[in-house]
Amino acid sequence: MILVTTPDVPGRRIRRTLGLVRGNTIRSRHLGRDIMAIFRNIAGGEIHEYTKMLAEAREQAIDRLEQEARALGADAVVAMRFQTAEVMSGAAEMLCYGTAVELDPGDA
Repeated sequence: MILVTTPDVPGRRIRRTLGLVRGNTIRSRHLGRDIMAIFRNIAGGEIHEYTKMLAEAREQAIDRLEQEARALGADAVVAMRFQTAEVMSGAAEMLCYGTAVELDPGDA
């Protein structure tokens, strides 16, 4: 599966647009991570616990986007974007979305 943030795949022609696909996950903070984050916030620097949590959330959202695109028969997802939103205090959604497309096989 080809995933790009551009409106097309360089060197490939889009044969058919299959529609919007998305993947999301909602993650909440963890007490252990929060305690470590408080200490890091006091000392300054990167909060590794949250960096790891957000990276995992992005990967899970991408996996779900790919599953939805494959179910439509897509070869690629173009114009892929991420968005986050707070769902409730201490919990946030990571959303990944884009346009599923079928590429012209003659360009491969």
